[in-house]
Amino acid sequence: MRHRQVVALAAVALVGLTGCEGRDTDDLETYYDDPVTTSAPAPVAEAPVSPAKAAPARPPAPDPGLLAERALLSDADVAGEGVRPGSGEAAGCLTDAGSASSRAATWRYPSGSVLRHRVAAYPDRSAADVVASADCAGKTVTVPEQPGVAGQRAWCEGRTCTVLLAKGALVSALTVSASTESRAVEAAKRLLPAMAAKLAAQP
Repeated sequence: MRHRQVVALAAVALVGLTGCEGRDTDDLETYYDDPVTTSAPAPVAEAPVSPAKAAPARPPAPDPGLLAERALLSDADVAGEGVRPGSGEAAGCLTDAGSASSRAATWRYPSGSVLRHRVAAYPDRSAADVVASADCAGKTVTVPEQPGVAGQRAWCEGRTCTVLLAKGALVSALTVSASTESRAVEAAKRLLPAMAAKLAAQP
């Protein structure tokens, strides 16, 4: 009797096991299959194409007359000479030479001597060439070399002495007519630094 019960229990257990068969949880190939997804490559951003930059406008050429005026000695520049603005001409090399634009000023010493400064613009010529080719009467004199200029020459004819400085298109001419040549030369030497500085400051 006991033997039959054991057999019956074993049969029931076997049926139960076979009835519970389902999906095999160890079948990884089917249980964990994920849908295959394909990702498209990210679009490449195109760099914006900037329109061609316009060439910078060329600045207008400075007015020659304005440059000449700026390079002209003022009353304050010659105040140390004890002169007063006045009329009268100091004849000398290039003091009356024509140019497209020029500015001039004249002063008189208490003694009657005359000081004249003239700045002439030569837009179509090099000022250094104008000074180098100047053919002035009288004898060449030596005056201190001035910085910032492209050309320099000096002459004396009798008691009138002229110094020429050049830069760019400008020729700066200082003429002194004094009682003696030596006084004219000394006055020109005193005024040369201010004269050269104003000329050198121009473009």
